[in-house]
Amino acid sequence: MRAIKRAINVLWVPVVFAGLCWHFAWYAVHGPRVGSLARDAKAAEIVVARLDLGRAEAQRDTMERRVAGLRGDQIDRDQLDERARALLNMVGKDELVAPYGPGKQLF
Repeated sequence: MRAIKRAINVLWVPVVFAGLCWHFAWYAVHGPRVGSLARDAKAAEIVVARLDLGRAEAQRDTMERRVAGLRGDQIDRDQLDERARALLNMVGKDELVAPYGPGKQLF
């Protein structure tokens, strides 16, 4: 019995230390905010967000080019003609109309 008590007195510190090490190592991998699995998930979210940002920037650049063509001092006549026809819903005598679905863009 004495040998068991002595073994417990000697081993309790290393066992507690090993348990703490295991606890922190597990959270280093599986932790909800700082774990390596959470870091990989955040990296995937960042990739998706960067793709969305790229699409939004491309759309913005297209809109800026179109608006730049309608500025007062340097009007693009073709773009002005296109906008006037779209707003007035008119076409020329020798033109064909090709309808497309709602929400679809031609460019």
